[in-house]
Amino acid sequence: MTDGIRLLLISDTHVPARAKDLPARVWSEVEAADVVVHAGDWVDVVLLDRLEQRSRRLLACWGNNDGPALRARLPEVATATLEGVRMAVVHETGARHRREERMRAVHPDTDLLVFGHSHIPWDTEWEGLRLLNPGSPTDRRREPFCTYLTARLHRGAVTDVVLHRLP
Repeated sequence: MTDGIRLLLISDTHVPARAKDLPARVWSEVEAADVVVHAGDWVDVVLLDRLEQRSRRLLACWGNNDGPALRARLPEVATATLEGVRMAVVHETGARHRREERMRAVHPDTDLLVFGHSHIPWDTEWEGLRLLNPGSPTDRRREPFCTYLTARLHRGAVTDVVLHRLP
């Protein structure tokens, strides 16, 4: 593929606890993405089954609200190298203070770390590690909007990172 790999990044969906389903716009993004990345807190295996069926490829981990059925099917940390970008997906990264430094130490061979848990969008880079948190498409908590991210991986670079707000 000449223009790289299109990613959809979501986390903290909490379906069906906080929402009955993903918003229609997110399902459209699932169809458009080459890889769907989910950073945990699914709550129920039904959404995992649906995303596995509808995604070209799914890279996902479990979160603190995910029970034994999800933990049996998903890793605590998911990893892949796509378009030369070494990715890791994890739910929790701890406190925001010195997050980048801690995560660089924990994931020394990673270029892109996708995480969730806080429901707060995040996009920083430190010593060659890009950290992205898509927020949540279903539970905004104290944020003004529900959110998700799209990005592109191309020739070892993370490009076109866009935060999308949902009504």
